[in-house]
Amino acid sequence: MKSPNDVQRTLRRQWQSADTRVHRLLGGSDAWPIDISIGPPSADRLRLELGEVKRHIDQWRAVSIGEVVWSERTYRSTNGAILLPKHWRLRRPTDWVAACNDRQISTEFETLSKLIAGTDPIFHEILIRRRSMWREKSAEEVVLAATVAMQLYPGAAGSRPLRMLSLAGSELAAGTDTKFFERHERLVTMLLDQRFDGEPSRMGLSTFLEALSETDHWVLVVDLDGDLLPFEKQRVRCTELRSTPLPSGVVLIVENETCAHLLPRLTDTIAVLGSGFDLGWTTADWLSEKRVGYWGDIDTWGLTFLAQARNNLPHLKALMMDSQIFAGHRDAAVVEPVPAPATPPAELTESERDLYRQLLALPQGRLEQEFIDSETVRNAIVRFRR
Repeated sequence: MKSPNDVQRTLRRQWQSADTRVHRLLGGSDAWPIDISIGPPSADRLRLELGEVKRHIDQWRAVSIGEVVWSERTYRSTNGAILLPKHWRLRRPTDWVAACNDRQISTEFETLSKLIAGTDPIFHEILIRRRSMWREKSAEEVVLAATVAMQLYPGAAGSRPLRMLSLAGSELAAGTDTKFFERHERLVTMLLDQRFDGEPSRMGLSTFLEALSETDHWVLVVDLDGDLLPFEKQRVRCTELRSTPLPSGVVLIVENETCAHLLPRLTDTIAVLGSGFDLGWTTADWLSEKRVGYWGDIDTWGLTFLAQARNNLPHLKALMMDSQIFAGHRDAAVVEPVPAPATPPAELTESERDLYRQLLALPQGRLEQEFIDSETVRNAIVRFRR
């Protein structure tokens, strides 16, 4: 025998469930109406607490939200059937929110209503599911961020800083300014993840958009010789690498940090891992005097990063980024959810451009470098060093 207050508490708990919110706010006609059972009083309770049962009935008669469904029930202690509340029927989301009688829930529902009305349907589920995305922002800010997220695409920045995308005459929606991405980078990234299968988060927003980084990017520097640096591994900012020569004759640039354990010991060699697309440091004058190797993923983005590095260092040697390596590890290839632009970069060799086109045409056109077997990695790097 639940009172209106008892059911209200249940409805409030249900609002806190992301799955329930999504189902009831996006489920359409299949989600509604909902019937919440009230439950009848037991025979003993009716006999011993008749006044309480009467108050219970009066409370439900006073409910004006949705519909209270009644049914007759017969007890031995009564002369005939009595009419009791059976369940509370709510027909639409506004009934649910009103029945909760909670200011925060009402405010959240009002905000969600504005967001659903102002954004593309591809974003609706995540906006309902992850309230932390927008709780500290106005509905207008979130709608603007969603509008921008629909205008962006891989490589949209074209090597410009993100803040430059918001200048007058740009392709972005009116209302953005040079601080837009600084304020909303996490929100825009999460929204873009919905369009591009999580790639913006995996790559980082700046890398995904091919934006010039204006903040310090940290890379992992590994002394493969063992006697060249004070530490075997250390973090270094790219801005420092640009101005500070590494004390080795050979520099190995590796796209991802996850491959550090695959690198063999090599004399006079230092590896720089984790640059991704942030390869501006490779314009450093001191690198022109070094032997430079580059090893990245075999996918369209990995080859794009290789082209960028080669644009800065025409003499670098690409390692394990060819069709033979890809063919030998084809069983480890996966889908590349968001390929780089369809036209291969001009800095690639003819065979690399052919591989680029091949990868675009394959359903599983990504071989992440950490899935190349360790013996192949060791042999390729040792041959390069020799």
